[in-house]
Amino acid sequence: MLKQVQHDMYPARPCMHIRSACRGVALHNQENTTMNNLPSRRHNRLPNYDYSSTGYYFITICTNKRQNMFGYIPVGADGCRPEKTINIQLNSFGKIVDEELQKSQAIRKEIIVDQYVIMPNHVHCIIIINQNNRTIVGRQPSAPTSVSRKQSLSSFVQGFKSAVTTRINTLRNTPGEPLWQRSFYDHIIRNKRSLHAIREYIVKNPVNWKQDIDYSPAGRGL
Repeated sequence: MLKQVQHDMYPARPCMHIRSACRGVALHNQENTTMNNLPSRRHNRLPNYDYSSTGYYFITICTNKRQNMFGYIPVGADGCRPEKTINIQLNSFGKIVDEELQKSQAIRKEIIVDQYVIMPNHVHCIIIINQNNRTIVGRQPSAPTSVSRKQSLSSFVQGFKSAVTTRINTLRNTPGEPLWQRSFYDHIIRNKRSLHAIREYIVKNPVNWKQDIDYSPAGRGL
């Protein structure tokens, strides 16, 4: 499932399933990120960085043992994926993931879910944190005392993962069964070039499924 929202300042390229939101978050132009130079994945957060500060963040959340859980990528009659296919066929679990992403931004006023794609065994997502509708002026190395932990990137991911796990385990009658890999991968997006490159990467992720480092050929998921 591929989705994105439209921003007046940095509009994303048109694609299927567009959602709109804009809260005036600005970026700089120093970082050089292209489709062939995307950030390497990191589990650990940057030391001394305030992950509740206003900004754009690219995150990847993987299922436990990278099991295909959320659906499958359609293939053509010749056994090859159609080049123009950009959507995964979500199963009931994948639809729960989609619903909880939307709920997450509905209940957290400081969170905007930008471009995202739900893949068979992982989720790529650009998260925008906008505290008090402020404009980004650069890196903020320390957390303001007025910002509570519940507004951080990690707490957003924790809440999202917990909600999805509870619903799916209830549906499949497997209480306590792990659904997600521990932690998540993150990258701080610092400028428009990086933002556009990562959006493009997300859009093309289903087409490039077999080349994805998380690729698993194990069927259509559950």
